[in-house]
Amino acid sequence: MAEPVRLNGYKRPAGDGDDAGTRRAARKRRKADGGGPQPFPFSQEKSSRLSAALFGEDCEISHDQLYELLKYAALGKCHNATQPSWCRIYHQSHLAGVVVIVLHEVSQLHFYKFYLQFKHLRKVFQHRFTLTPSANFLASLYGEGANLEPHNTAQGLTSPSSDCIPKSSDLQCDPIIRKYGEKKQGLTSYTLTLEEQKKNDYPIKGSPRCKGFVHTECDQQRTDSSPLFGLDCEMRLAQVFEWQHRADSATASASSGQCLTAKGNEVTRVSLVDAQGRCLLNELVKPESTVVNYRTRFSGITKKMLLPVKTKLSDIQTRLKQMLPHDAVLVGHSLNSDLQALEMIHPSVIDTSLLFARNEGRRFKLKFLAKAVLGKEIQCEQKLGHDPAEDARAALELAQFFIEQGPAKVAELNLEMLLTAEKLAEVSQNKAALQPQGCRVQKQLKEPPHLSKPCFLDCLQVTGQKPLLLGGQELDSSGLCQSNLSTSNKQILQRALEDVPLSTFSIIQFSLGPEYIASHLLAGLCEKVRSKLTDMLTIYAGPFEESFCLKSVKKEFGRCGPIQSLTVVTETFQPYVCIRYEVLEGAQLAVESLNGTEVAGSCIKVQRPVTAAMLDCDVLIKELELDVENEGVIYVAGLKKSLTETDLQEEFGQLKDLETLFLPKDLQSGKHRNCCFLKFQKSQSAADALEVLNGWTMKGSKLRSRNALASGHLWRWIWQMNHSKRKEGENILYEKMQQLSACEEDLRKKVKQLDHHIKKLYRRLQNNTLCIVLFPGVNSTHGSEPGLGLMGIKEDGGRGAC
Repeated sequence: MAEPVRLNGYKRPAGDGDDAGTRRAARKRRKADGGGPQPFPFSQEKSSRLSAALFGEDCEISHDQLYELLKYAALGKCHNATQPSWCRIYHQSHLAGVVVIVLHEVSQLHFYKFYLQFKHLRKVFQHRFTLTPSANFLASLYGEGANLEPHNTAQGLTSPSSDCIPKSSDLQCDPIIRKYGEKKQGLTSYTLTLEEQKKNDYPIKGSPRCKGFVHTECDQQRTDSSPLFGLDCEMRLAQVFEWQHRADSATASASSGQCLTAKGNEVTRVSLVDAQGRCLLNELVKPESTVVNYRTRFSGITKKMLLPVKTKLSDIQTRLKQMLPHDAVLVGHSLNSDLQALEMIHPSVIDTSLLFARNEGRRFKLKFLAKAVLGKEIQCEQKLGHDPAEDARAALELAQFFIEQGPAKVAELNLEMLLTAEKLAEVSQNKAALQPQGCRVQKQLKEPPHLSKPCFLDCLQVTGQKPLLLGGQELDSSGLCQSNLSTSNKQILQRALEDVPLSTFSIIQFSLGPEYIASHLLAGLCEKVRSKLTDMLTIYAGPFEESFCLKSVKKEFGRCGPIQSLTVVTETFQPYVCIRYEVLEGAQLAVESLNGTEVAGSCIKVQRPVTAAMLDCDVLIKELELDVENEGVIYVAGLKKSLTETDLQEEFGQLKDLETLFLPKDLQSGKHRNCCFLKFQKSQSAADALEVLNGWTMKGSKLRSRNALASGHLWRWIWQMNHSKRKEGENILYEKMQQLSACEEDLRKKVKQLDHHIKKLYRRLQNNTLCIVLFPGVNSTHGSEPGLGLMGIKEDGGRGAC
């Protein structure tokens, strides 16, 4: 199968480069909004753009490729999602949201049978692709039921999927590489600067808020050989101070060696370890105030343990000053909280919650890093309380690993993906626990052990986004999919109009109705479409003289496009010729250019068959020509079969703004036909090319051209319909076509209503929203009908596709 010749390939839209000033301004806006992850920060500065090479034979997309697009659109680079291989989203972070509309029981066959009824869809969505039908469409779309539990090895967590291994190009986007570069550096490169300490609420010498704090007096110049010390007193969220810790808030109280006193949270244990992991200090501290709550479950501290303790906070401060060398570097996880609790100031620190950088100011928890990087389990639930010496040692070893291995090796661990995998495993376990035991056993018997990709809805939920799923299946409060087949399309639309604008990712499901996918109805529908396509591809030419030259007729009409069959009609007074083309453009070009001309010595009339189904043919042709998918595309016929793609590229390369050339080939023989499609970046450039090409001679052959009618996925589908064999006899098919006629008007109204629902919902979407409409296709005893996908990004002043 031929690959389209891309003369220009993907072109990056103007203004796509992210200058430093724009990035700084975006960071300031996010900070003003409260920081944290914002998957879809809508901005008027830039519009998201969609580019797809869906042309000619490249129009068939797998469910995995569709999943790839949805994952990147919803999660973006900040969650290690990569650009899809078959299309490109520019400025993904500026998307206002993603809306997927699924039309169950609808196929590509329905779209073209009721093409005129789908008025909104064909005028809005430029990018279209063919989908193979699936028995469980939604599950194949978002990978429901995947086994993503990460494996724990001596080196840490590893993901079961090879997709989790980042490519070298992806590493450049990793926040660790952006912050530190790829080369190894000494420890001084990773200590916090004074500005970073201020930004992250570290106690600073001379600050009004640090009045009375004790300075460690470790003021000697640091070098890459300065000693490291791990410190942890697990004192976070302290009510005594006004600082607010932004990371690990959930783990903070769960791992703290602290008790609640009348004064607030006070330190009850402090640990210090040296570079060899030896514990130099692991001391209980007597709180100044009366203990209100020992929090034994989290702190491990009991009333009995503190009764004999005489050590006070001032004693710990003195001992730390004595133990730390003058060039000591303190290491800890969110060490600012520990120093605040100790009421101490130290000028040189490495904070592992900042060292292992993430996007959008988020931070990894110490427990996760210890498991993923070091392969160690800390803060285990089986233990009574958490051990600050264990936490101090883990933070120290993490810093040593980072310094020794370098940023590139750390980035290759793909921590973001490992964290997602770990959370997905938890979600799967929770779902399994919520299901009745009988259902779980039955599911295990029916389903394969696992799928190859994670559940997409779970991916969204573990990254803080709550997906909206309306229609045939909906999400309950536990995140489980629940069937809701009784809901009508009108009710679904009303809920969607209210809820979709509030969600960043939505799947809205409408249904045609199971009564319309009965085997006999699909067979009748398929035969009606096939019959109409045959009539549209067929023209009658004549009358000719009795002794006319059939070879001359074939040559003249062959210049309009590839001919499938040519027969002489003898039932008339004078001979006529019936010509059946392989492409719609060929038949239309013959009607437009040869009607009323002299061919084989006779002035002839060229027309299509006159049947009831063909009464709206001219309207259909006009609408196909105006279809947004065919914008900027022209059809060229009369090419010599000896010409290669390279020859055509050289000949047509001089045309202005030519983007892609598609040379159709016979899907059986592999030989190219005598026509091609040219896609231009601008509609005006296509119009200019039409004037130039009509009458243009190439290698001795005169070319004919017109606007395209079926340049994309429709070209392939027409070829398949035109060459497929009927599976049933004429009488049976006629009977099924009669059965279809009885309900065809109802079906037409239903389709028109679906198009109206989508139009209404589309108008409610914010600008910069990616909208994808999916026809899943149909599997039946009659055979399978391929599905169809349409997509585009809603713009300010026009249609949705870019």
